[in-house]
Amino acid sequence: MHANAAAIPLSKRLTESLSANGEPLLFGLRLWASVCLALFVAFWLQLDDPFWAGTSAAIVSQPQLGASLRKGWFRMVGTVVGAIVIVVLTAFFPQDRIAYLGFLALWCSICAFGASVLRNFASYAAALSGYTAAIVGVGTLGATGGASPDVFMLAITRTTEICIGIVSAGIVLAGTDLGGAQRRLAATLADLATGIMGRFSRMLALAGPGSPDAQIERREFIKRVIALDPMIDQAIGESSHLHYRSPTLQTAVLGLFRALDGWRGVATHLERSSGDMDRHDVEAILRIVPPELRLAQEPGSPALWMDDPIALRAACAGAVRRLLAQPVATPSLQLLVDETVKVLSGMLQVLDALALLVDAPGQALPDNRGFRLSVPDFLPALVNSARAFVMTSAAALFWVGTAWPSGALAMEFVAIVLVLISPLGDQAYLAAIGGVVATVGCVILAAIVKFAVLPAFDTFPAFCGAIGLILVPVGFATARSKQLAPVFALLAFNFVAVLAPTNVMSYDTTQFYNTSLGILAGVAVGALGFRLLPQLSPALRTRRLLALTLRDLRRLASATLPPGLKDWGGRMIGRLAAVPDQAEPLQRARLLAALSVGNEIFQLRDLAPGLGTTKEVATAFEALAQGHSATAVALLGQLDRRLARSTDAEPEAAIALRMRARIGVVTEALSEHRSYFDTGAAA
Repeated sequence: MHANAAAIPLSKRLTESLSANGEPLLFGLRLWASVCLALFVAFWLQLDDPFWAGTSAAIVSQPQLGASLRKGWFRMVGTVVGAIVIVVLTAFFPQDRIAYLGFLALWCSICAFGASVLRNFASYAAALSGYTAAIVGVGTLGATGGASPDVFMLAITRTTEICIGIVSAGIVLAGTDLGGAQRRLAATLADLATGIMGRFSRMLALAGPGSPDAQIERREFIKRVIALDPMIDQAIGESSHLHYRSPTLQTAVLGLFRALDGWRGVATHLERSSGDMDRHDVEAILRIVPPELRLAQEPGSPALWMDDPIALRAACAGAVRRLLAQPVATPSLQLLVDETVKVLSGMLQVLDALALLVDAPGQALPDNRGFRLSVPDFLPALVNSARAFVMTSAAALFWVGTAWPSGALAMEFVAIVLVLISPLGDQAYLAAIGGVVATVGCVILAAIVKFAVLPAFDTFPAFCGAIGLILVPVGFATARSKQLAPVFALLAFNFVAVLAPTNVMSYDTTQFYNTSLGILAGVAVGALGFRLLPQLSPALRTRRLLALTLRDLRRLASATLPPGLKDWGGRMIGRLAAVPDQAEPLQRARLLAALSVGNEIFQLRDLAPGLGTTKEVATAFEALAQGHSATAVALLGQLDRRLARSTDAEPEAAIALRMRARIGVVTEALSEHRSYFDTGAAA
């Protein structure tokens, strides 16, 4: 009896352990197979440095199929661009080593800038084009620098080796993984949508400010929505069908932010209102919201949204039509209706994306172009660019001055570390330190494999078995540990680079340790660069994002609209995505309030000509542009009272009611965050 009772929990624990560790172990095997296939092809073609094929396969491999395929494509593009640049650079400076190395450092700094302002795998391609140029260029230099006429052939060879690694990893991953990024993205979108709708409906049911944690919940949703961007990129990389419909997925992110903005508008209005009339108004609105949306917090709701998004979309669209047709007698009810429509319209965009992701029959083909995320702040990218230029130039000068045989390799890895890790932001310095530790570890492991294991074997299968002893556990750790994943990935990359396998293995210990010392020195100098020119602090970056947003909002409120501010939603979502995790919740709330005020400025300007109030609206916005939010609130209040007295006839009455509701949203946001909107205003 006791044995059977003990066996059941043991069996359950074993099953749970296999379920939790199966995917990481499978990725470790894929990583190993990818490197082995790349090395086999490179050996068969008798390439000069076949280990670059193996290192490329190692760095391209990712735990998710979509990430691996898309990263491989961008890596190929970056490799070709870097090779072309270094060939052109050699043609312009064939005999001038100082100019050659200087422009090589400049190119690395440009790529560091591009890697910082671009997103996801496009960022990776920019980084790769920088250090590919360094790898190819440095490989043709003599002991003290100076370009070689062989750079063109080396560029072709190195590009071929890298592309072999990319293709090999793609074949292994595509052949052993049926994907899953598309389904994971659908589940995440459904979970976010049901969470937002459930909490919004709960607030309406309470007909008041809701629970004390309502603001905290909204701010937590902002962070979760921001995290969707890399998941969308992975899903696009996994499916060509999604690639051509990617605006629908990007618009879903905008829809979630739109829903959060509407939720914030209703919550703020209810908190500032006297409750009796609002309770009646809210009950009228709540009756229109479909039950399947009101009960979105029930267990299993995300699965229901994925099972039949078309039916939910029809119910949601019907609710929007009924809300817009609802008789409205007060600006308060009009505000609640408009903000609820905003929430449901955001859900429509999410349901369009869900229908696409789950291949729902009869799905609509929304005509949208998505939104473009603008660069939230150029200063962090400029700091990364300056660091790459200074440290790469310093490494080049040290090499030229000392004629250190491993100086070229050190310079190469300085460029790799600085260009590749800079976009990590706050985690860059820790990742660089982790890279130093990983490099020390890979030198030890490569030495053991090369001098204690490989001499006993002389066949390729035996060689694959030997490196599998390292790559499989490293791949397992990469997929298992999220925080240390970059360190383990760098360990796999550097292990193959330090081992430097060739068709005929060389066991020259002096060469091995010189190579290892050059790589370690380069990684260490790169880490030192983050210490000497550190990243901007999270507090400073957050203050700059708030200041830049306020500047743009004031420009938006001024008489002349700058062309760059027409895509206000995309610009603000880019800013929200760039807010550091260490930022205070109030700072995120201020950015969301600025997003709302900017959207309302567009709507009020569109409504004003129909009522002949263009001048009054412009005067109020001019006060906002000058940093006097109290004056703007007072002027908008005067306009609201005038509209309440003077407009009785249709359709002007309906326009006036809608305009008064928009005025209410603006004045409530300005009043709630007055200290922010008045920042830096002249006395």
